Amino acid sequence: MSRICVITGGTSGIGKATAQALLQRGCTVYELSRREEGLEGTHHIRADVTDEAQLTRAVEEIVSREGRIDVLINNAGFGISGAVEFTETADALRQFDVNFFGMVRMNHAVLPVMRKQGGGRIVNLSSVAGAIPIPFQTYYSASKAAINSYTMALANEVQPFGIEVLCVQPGDICTGFTAARQKLNAGDDVYGGRISRSVAGMEHDEQTGMRPETAGAYICRIALRKGVRPINTIGFSYGFLCVLARILPQKLLNFLVGLLYAK
Repeated sequence: MSRICVITGGTSGIGKATAQALLQRGCTVYELSRREEGLEGTHHIRADVTDEAQLTRAVEEIVSREGRIDVLINNAGFGISGAVEFTETADALRQFDVNFFGMVRMNHAVLPVMRKQGGGRIVNLSSVAGAIPIPFQTYYSASKAAINSYTMALANEVQPFGIEVLCVQPGDICTGFTAARQKLNAGDDVYGGRISRSVAGMEHDEQTGMRPETAGAYICRIALRKGVRPINTIGFSYGFLCVLARILPQKLLNFLVGLLYAK
């Protein structure tokens, strides 16, 4: 029987590659995004992760059609960059509203369905930046760190109902995410050009990074495989860095990150 998978933000980048991988595995894929048209082969429902009512209606529609939801992948998100001092609070709130609370809203709609049906799996998209915070991408890093903590806590809450909750941490991926980043360059002169240098370095790493198809295939495997860890990092090198982040003294870790992204 085909597994019913729901993914947010599945029309581009990692989300699109993940949806395609799920389709290749024979899954029935529902894709939620703000776009008018979805990915070929998926069932597209137009919904914004910042609108709880839209998400509730979308989940109700899926359940009315299929009777269940086996897998939810919370992929929708975007990034902002800039110095904390010069970032408006409204921009920081928008970052969390999409990246963190968009996931929260979606899970709020899906958890009762999975609990009543006796199980399911939720995959939250985090980032290596959640484990290794990046200067001048402070709010993006913080939103992803919040996803990690949320995932670990929620996994224990719903484990008795047969619901598994985990997250995936991508590193640098070559997608349209880079061009879509909201770059806040205010104060770059005050900071001696460090904001623009930091972001340029990060964007170079992204554009020379892993292909989205590789990341999508990994997320698909994690979503469908039994017995996975709560936090999973894509790629050996990034996994090794995340292990180092747990082992190294925090002062040393932050010094090394500063050499890369704050000079």
